[in-house]
Amino acid sequence: MRRRTALAALAAALPLAAASCGAPSENAAGASGEGEVLRVGATAVPAGEILAFVQDELAADAGLDLEIVEYSDYIAPDAALAEGGLDANLYQHEPFLEEFNAGNGADLVAVQDVYLPPLGLYSDTVDDPKDLPDGAEVAVPNDPTNEYRALLLLQEGGLVTLAEDAEEGSFSLSDVEENPRGLEFREVDAAQLPRSLDDVDAAVVNNNYAQDAGLNPAEDAVLVEELEGSPYVNVLAARSDNAGDPRVTALAELLTAPETVAFIEEEYAGSVIPAAAE
Repeated sequence: MRRRTALAALAAALPLAAASCGAPSENAAGASGEGEVLRVGATAVPAGEILAFVQDELAADAGLDLEIVEYSDYIAPDAALAEGGLDANLYQHEPFLEEFNAGNGADLVAVQDVYLPPLGLYSDTVDDPKDLPDGAEVAVPNDPTNEYRALLLLQEGGLVTLAEDAEEGSFSLSDVEENPRGLEFREVDAAQLPRSLDDVDAAVVNNNYAQDAGLNPAEDAVLVEELEGSPYVNVLAARSDNAGDPRVTALAELLTAPETVAFIEEEYAGSVIPAAAE
């Protein structure tokens, strides 16, 4: 049977030594070997659902036993992985992983590209970003990497222009060089962005939180990321000292197997793109 644990993880940045949201299992922290449980952290949608498909349909035949640990924020899964409470996680792109490593002295590595979840701009008041009024309030993620990604999306939509030297890891709203519409930006924790739509004119929402709130970027977003050439493919991540664990490499293979690719394409109808299909 599938092992699945839901954690109400805090969204604030947690001290690395205390952020693993539960004691490591006796099989975690780099253990390897057939038959041992592989603890994998994930946000619920789509990562948790994709992992659940692998566990239900493919893992047993590969001799892999997964425990899926769900989180509701973007900090705790990396903290838990770095501390050994998890063997791997699936929910983030490499720029975010690199930002976490730099800020926390961690050594997490990308093992496998898995899927691309396009970022979307959503609004309850307009159907086209060009119809946003001057001075409109737009909610964006409050971490530098995803805030930069959100503003890149708005730049692609012709709403703002960023400074040429703007960078993901150090981005702030002061890097918005031109804002002809006088948009007001509200920085919000990523998990709370769908709720913010009741209070703002528009919000740039990460794909997993959008889908968890019933929003489909392919159908509901008024502006959506271009998929081709995007650096924001979500990856299966591990620590550098266990990236070669046979269980981790087996999971990487299952996440890109034809059956998993077909599941992603059918389940998400274009709102999540399997990397192996590109």
